[in-house]
Amino acid sequence: MDGYLKRIGAARPAAPDARSLRELQLRHLLTVPFENLSVHLGEPVVLDERELVEKVVGRHRGGFCYEVNGAFAALLRSLGYQVTLLSARPVGDDSLGPPFDHLALRVDAPDPWLVDVGFGTFSHHPLRLDLRADQADPGGTFRVAEARDGDLDVFKNGSLEYRLEQRPRALADFEPACWWHQTSPKSHFTRSLVCSLLTETGRVTLSDRLLIETSADGRRERRLTTDAETFAAYRDLFGIELTRLPTAPRRSDG
Repeated sequence: MDGYLKRIGAARPAAPDARSLRELQLRHLLTVPFENLSVHLGEPVVLDERELVEKVVGRHRGGFCYEVNGAFAALLRSLGYQVTLLSARPVGDDSLGPPFDHLALRVDAPDPWLVDVGFGTFSHHPLRLDLRADQADPGGTFRVAEARDGDLDVFKNGSLEYRLEQRPRALADFEPACWWHQTSPKSHFTRSLVCSLLTETGRVTLSDRLLIETSADGRRERRLTTDAETFAAYRDLFGIELTRLPTAPRRSDG
């Protein structure tokens, strides 16, 4: 895992404590992009720890929730943290998604923390799972609340982001949902092409060929018109060296 720590620019922590966890999560968010390029490159997503770590470290890529949170869980365990995989149901179209629609992490350090490096624009730092008050974060104001059946609701700036189950899960439990997200024409991952990364001043996102940069100064958009520009954006902004570009999803008037 030394290569993983080097990949995210983090030192090996002296102890698996909350302070180190906070630094590891932030470094991960600043270096490993949230992206679904594999879906549009015809690369199967394999939910195996070795495969996931190899993708992040060996291939210098990112991934969607199952991949980056799965890989990060492997790193944290190797550093002595107690990590539990949890299933979550994000809100979409004003309703909760199905079980296993999202993978998040519970990390005990020794208090219970919600760690999520695979939900796009979310908290920069871990969130306490056992607190029911507002938690201030550079990404917004978060709150964890009790839900029915022992679940937890996670709010950002007053809006429900997802409902979190507390039952421990294994990577294999997420395989059917991961396959669906790679193949179904109803999946937002097959209908969109995105690569997004937190930056020191905001966020940079490449949505197909639309480059979006946000900072304290506002939002700037620029459409990339050539393959060369697109290859360069993946390389220079996200650290991803591609030999071919992903095929953009076909859009219909419907």
